[in-house]
Amino acid sequence: PGGPEAFFADVAQITFMVKNILYTSQTMLGDGMVIYRCYVVWQSVWVIIVPSMLWFGMAVCGFGAVYSFSKATSDAGDIFAKSTGQWIMVLYAMTLGSNLSASGSLAHRIWRMERDVSALRATKCSMMPIVRVLADSAILYSVTLLSALICFVKANNGQYVVLDMITPIISITFYMIIIRVAMRKTTSSHSCLSTVRVANEMARETQQRYDVKRTPVEVHITQITHQDDNDTCKSAY
Repeated sequence: PGGPEAFFADVAQITFMVKNILYTSQTMLGDGMVIYRCYVVWQSVWVIIVPSMLWFGMAVCGFGAVYSFSKATSDAGDIFAKSTGQWIMVLYAMTLGSNLSASGSLAHRIWRMERDVSALRATKCSMMPIVRVLADSAILYSVTLLSALICFVKANNGQYVVLDMITPIISITFYMIIIRVAMRKTTSSHSCLSTVRVANEMARETQQRYDVKRTPVEVHITQITHQDDNDTCKSAY
């Protein structure tokens, strides 16, 4: 009864709960990897305390929302009802805070390392492209989360569309860092190899141009002997 609109608005549907379980698990995995990267770069537990607390709060809110869905009845209303909406609203806010704090700390650390070693570096290599990659992925994910949070606060059904977009965006932002860093590494390697190849060819051409070829020189010696009765005259050329 009520048609497709009532079916998709029913938070008690098993498919709706499974969808939110998958979303919460994927969000925890993605944000957990960002926090782990932040720890690896900083090598300090104190830096990840705030993102970790937000991460645990996000897990509680996510599975708390799923539990509230399981206890809801078909006539309890849509997802914006108070019994379920408060969990989801806090989930979006904590996810946004965890992502921004971890990604910001990670980018700041790399930027500060780049600033400290830039004056002592002997080559032109820079870590700023890594900072830009991290900023791009964090901005993409954060803008999507902020859009979902605004739509949910305004009780707009557009949050369903944004929620379906968040799932692939989590994977995109996760692998975008790996792919772009690998592409830059490959490009740098090819550039170095091309430079070495050109230098070798130029050196080979220069050597061939100015190399003096040593050819053997034949020397013919003719000896003529004229003998008289009294003396002998010898001359050699």
